[in-house]
Amino acid sequence: MDGREALRIAIRSVRGHKLRSTLTVVGIVIGIASVVTFATFGASVQAEIVGDIGDSSAGNIYVFGTPADDEGFDRVIQPVFTAGDIENLTGIDGVSNVIPRGVVQVSSIRAGNQTLARQQMTAATPSSITPDSVVSGTAFTSGEQEVVVNERMARAFRENLTAGSTLTLVSADGSERPVTVTGIINGTRGALPISNFARQPRIYGPIDPFHESVVESPSAGVRQRAYPQVTVIAEPRRIAETKTAIETYLTTESDARELSGVDTELVARSGSDFVEEISDVIDQITRFVTGIGVISLVVGAIGIANVMLVSVTERTREIGIMKAVGARNRDVMGVFVIEAALLGTLGSILGVPLGILVGYGAAGYADVTFALAPEWIVLAVVVGLLVGVLAGLYPAWRAARVDPIDALRHE
Repeated sequence: MDGREALRIAIRSVRGHKLRSTLTVVGIVIGIASVVTFATFGASVQAEIVGDIGDSSAGNIYVFGTPADDEGFDRVIQPVFTAGDIENLTGIDGVSNVIPRGVVQVSSIRAGNQTLARQQMTAATPSSITPDSVVSGTAFTSGEQEVVVNERMARAFRENLTAGSTLTLVSADGSERPVTVTGIINGTRGALPISNFARQPRIYGPIDPFHESVVESPSAGVRQRAYPQVTVIAEPRRIAETKTAIETYLTTESDARELSGVDTELVARSGSDFVEEISDVIDQITRFVTGIGVISLVVGAIGIANVMLVSVTERTREIGIMKAVGARNRDVMGVFVIEAALLGTLGSILGVPLGILVGYGAAGYADVTFALAPEWIVLAVVVGLLVGVLAGLYPAWRAARVDPIDALRHE
């Protein structure tokens, strides 16, 4: 029996049991669609985040202290970088600018008769507000009681904040400070890339007069402002050597080296370092979630095996006739393997576009750029075909072992 004849018999069997075949194929479709959906959505999220970081962190080197045993994304801790450190970092060859960032504790923010609970605001330099990031208004001015807010903060009040609005910052001791909103922004230069994940209402003000954290500088012997994080803007073509020079300074000459605890590690991370870490985490999540979709494929395989076993029982007499007219065991086995593979193929053909469609919808709902995951799509198709073949092997082997005499007597 040639392959075309075996395929014809398999197609006839599938068409002869339409409902049963359809339900079996649905199991494979669900499994493959799940794998493709999860993988596509993961690729979309990764492309969006990596793209945002790449656009916003070109030339940035982030300097901060982190617990030495910290795993995963680094978390900024105590303010240890003094004004002296800022000056010395600025003098490193290849550095074009240094942007310190501080934290100002605020218990609440009031606009008119509405009050929002708020734990902190960010203090930075005017250079952290780029023209491209300003939606309306202007950046704040150092030494003035001025702030800028992001779009979420502007919409957090019943009457949306605009350039010229007045806010009242209430500190933990109850003292109040009126400030003027000079602009609405969609981001700041120098923020750690991972801070963009939490798109929360934020408020930013100048270091002078808001940031009041001071320490005694070990090198200068006087009290200076200190910051938990500093962003160094380096020449894009010299990032690697500039990063090395920064790391050398941190471990040998910096005030931060003496001010930080023994369990604190001073690190300098470029934007590409964050891209790699974030990509690794997203890949791990994608593999885990996609593995859940693979479970559906296993269920689909069980469905195919069950249908094929039922088919062998129902077609016992047909198997006997095939053997009586000269079909060999491998011919009979081939018919059932082809039928199982056909069910798996149909599931793959229908499951892939369905998974892409659902993934597209999920990306749109999450407001991220849609991206395909070709390697996962190919893997899903291959697995779908293998599932069909492997699920049909045992039933096919059972069919090939049927005794033709007993088969012809079967009713």
